[in-house]
Amino acid sequence: MIKHRLFWPICVLAGLLLFNLIYSPDFFSIKMRDGHLYGSLIDILNFGSPLILVAIGMTLVIATSGIDLSVGSVVAITGAMACLSISRSVDQNALITVLIAVLAALLLSALLGLWNGLLVAGFGIQPIIATLILMVAGRGIAQLITNGQIITVLSPKYQYIGAGSLFTLPFSIFIVAVMFAAASLLTRKTALGLFIESVGCKPTASRLAGIRSRTVMLAVYMFCGLCAGMAGLILSSNVSSADGNNAGLWYELDAILAVVIGGTSLNGGRFYLTGTLIGALIIQTLTTTIYMVGVPPEITLVVKAVVVLAVCLVQSDKFRRLFRGRGGRGKAGNYPANREVNPHA
Repeated sequence: MIKHRLFWPICVLAGLLLFNLIYSPDFFSIKMRDGHLYGSLIDILNFGSPLILVAIGMTLVIATSGIDLSVGSVVAITGAMACLSISRSVDQNALITVLIAVLAALLLSALLGLWNGLLVAGFGIQPIIATLILMVAGRGIAQLITNGQIITVLSPKYQYIGAGSLFTLPFSIFIVAVMFAAASLLTRKTALGLFIESVGCKPTASRLAGIRSRTVMLAVYMFCGLCAGMAGLILSSNVSSADGNNAGLWYELDAILAVVIGGTSLNGGRFYLTGTLIGALIIQTLTTTIYMVGVPPEITLVVKAVVVLAVCLVQSDKFRRLFRGRGGRGKAGNYPANREVNPHA
């Protein structure tokens, strides 16, 4: 059981929750107020929803031996586009207005993902460079859309995406559940998952075997862009505004950390969506813990980095062997120095 890929991430998540329970005895308490559930656990799921969405898309990209550094910028662009479209409407709360804004923003996010995919699969640019272009330019595009200002909208229907409730739970949780279920079914119940892993392991061999590796990579980057677009809608609707400068800032790094904590290798190949989900919950729980304990803002990122490093180290078999004093040569090399070897054996 200790060797299971999810054992240590689950232990870390349980340890963080236990620490919060000790520090604040009412941490696990959930209350019903005005037909909605409230509590720290609900907040972790609600505020962690955008990160989980981005991490799901990032998992599939990393599985193809790629990376997407532009997801944070796509989050900002999508939220800015949706809020701009609604703010220019005469009736901001009209259902058709909100639907058009949401669909246009999601379409734009998919096109941005397609752009990354074309650079990587079509022109052969290294993924870190191809997505770095949109990471830098995208933040500027978001600020151009908002004209350097914070766009505020007055639309309860749009606000429902990030701040509404369904069956007493935040609506954003259901969005994550649908996307996670869709990604799991497509990658584990169809051949798509094998195609993605094959492209990540040996792209040339996959192409020679008849797999359309470029098409797979295009689809993966588009899906990642779409996930980032949904995260942008949740973030902007939750506060009924769009901030092109700060929305989605550093989300790409948190998403990569969530994927790595979940057991997916940056070298590509095998991927674990359930592990990514746990990794994202670890990061969000850690963020909640830091704020609850009252860690000074100037060292928040340092504390976060130390904890993430510790999580990655405990997952390393080599580190655990070294920590237990069994590093170095394996059993085959542990021969006594004065042992006589029979040449006729």
